[in-house]
Amino acid sequence: MPPQNRPASPAPDRQWWKEAVVYQVYPRSFNDSDGDGVGDLPGITEKVGYLDELGVDVVWLCPVYESPQADNGYDIADYRTIASEFGTMTDWEALLQELHAHDMKLLMDLVVNHTSDEHEWFQNSRERVSGYENYYHWHDGDVDEEGNPVPPNNWGSFMGGSAWSYDETRGQWYLHLFDEKQPDLNWGNPAVRDEVVSLVEWWLEKGIDGFRLDAINLLSKPEGYPDSTDERRPRGLDQFMNGPRIHEYLRELYDRTFAHYDVMTVAEMSEVSVDLADEYLGEDGDGMNMIFHFEHMDIDAGPRGRWDPEGWGDWSLPEFKRIMSRWQTDLDGWNALYLGNHDQPRIVSRFGHDGAYHRESATLLATFLLTTRGTPYIYQGEEIGMTNDAFDRFEELDDPMIRGAVEDAIAAGEADSFDDLRGFVNYQSRDHARTPMQWSDEPHGGFTTHEPWFAVNENYPEINVAAARADAASVWHHYREIIALRHEEGALVYGAYDLLLPDDEQLYVYTRELGEERLLVVLNWSAEPATVDLAHERFADATVVIGNYADSEGPRGTFRPYEAVVYRY
Repeated sequence: MPPQNRPASPAPDRQWWKEAVVYQVYPRSFNDSDGDGVGDLPGITEKVGYLDELGVDVVWLCPVYESPQADNGYDIADYRTIASEFGTMTDWEALLQELHAHDMKLLMDLVVNHTSDEHEWFQNSRERVSGYENYYHWHDGDVDEEGNPVPPNNWGSFMGGSAWSYDETRGQWYLHLFDEKQPDLNWGNPAVRDEVVSLVEWWLEKGIDGFRLDAINLLSKPEGYPDSTDERRPRGLDQFMNGPRIHEYLRELYDRTFAHYDVMTVAEMSEVSVDLADEYLGEDGDGMNMIFHFEHMDIDAGPRGRWDPEGWGDWSLPEFKRIMSRWQTDLDGWNALYLGNHDQPRIVSRFGHDGAYHRESATLLATFLLTTRGTPYIYQGEEIGMTNDAFDRFEELDDPMIRGAVEDAIAAGEADSFDDLRGFVNYQSRDHARTPMQWSDEPHGGFTTHEPWFAVNENYPEINVAAARADAASVWHHYREIIALRHEEGALVYGAYDLLLPDDEQLYVYTRELGEERLLVVLNWSAEPATVDLAHERFADATVVIGNYADSEGPRGTFRPYEAVVYRY
């Protein structure tokens, strides 16, 4: 069939961060160099050659700052100090030097919606030290009939329970949209914004190449902290997402920092549509380079959101195509491409088939990720097809977010016990992404010589880097080849995207065109054979560029389960 509404190929606005492929490292679970069971900075440095061989250009490093680890490093106690379990500042500098020596760049995590309650700023604020009184959101709240303190409003925390905790020292409630050990900073206070500018400049001057901005559209809270009428979880999304001063805060941060450096920024923003995204992006917006949106991540959530224990797990390919295609064609700014990260289940278990078609579906996902418009992000382990684990007991869970969701569901009478929620947990838990990297079939997957901080997935003897590198037909080699193809083909970076067969329930088919460069991508996103007849003169001479089966043929006929082919025409 002919293409639908095919746009003209755009003249590319070339930027290095558009052409880059990013690899995300979760330090705690990547590689342990000293045998204490926890991944560390020297362990990452040991693997820079591996990442270079894979072909990635940028490493996104999850937080390694000083932290009590209530949320695995996203609760920062000192932004200018490296946590001892990860190493020293000297170790961090050695990693940066090694990456730059391999022509790779370093992206740090910027977590400034909240700090740890052990941060000096919070300790001073709770004591009402002069100048720090309003660094956080403090409120008197109310009292119940028995005279007990009552939270100021009905907002919920992403970690479960109320978004407010009472502090006996200060005698007031403080806001924490995440764990109670992660109090939210008050960005309405200019002194707080000055502090953030100072720490951002400090890291940029150390030579990093950009930031991933964590939960950054939560910064602005409405005056008066009104109750929420939104039934989604957590309660309050309608109040604290994309708040009234968010554009003011982000534009000020950009003008004072990022505007003066050649760096990349990617903003994590849930509850953001394509239209709203453009308000945050580029010089005409708030200066962000790209956004991690959540529309495709929410496709299989329950009616009240990801942490709703009812109605989760269902999604359809036509709806997935509609979501992804909107971000491909309707976004004026640049896109960030991802299917998984440290906050999501493993992609081959969620969007593929981690059983009989493990290799086929993992390579299909790689093909999709690396052939659509935007900067692609690969999360550690995706390149070997790491899968979800299985958690049989509540005590096996580490993630405070899924633990809070379980506790909330039981408290609300939606479940009697963990057993009632096991399916929900094993589908949604962030813990799946945090099992240690599987390097070999040695004990603990070659991650450590000690008992690891979190159990390694039991399938490591079959799914590991060493085995994948030794097999020319493996998931790892396909990632390497498709990354190389992306680097060679301008159409895969800057080319126009055009969706074909939008309503097909098995096939995801699209073209990428840039001048005379024309590529067709056909993905059979199903475990059953699918027949396609692309009877259009443009594809008459199509030739295979890369496929995930050894004998892929032309773009007309039957495609095998999870077959993925890129053609030139």
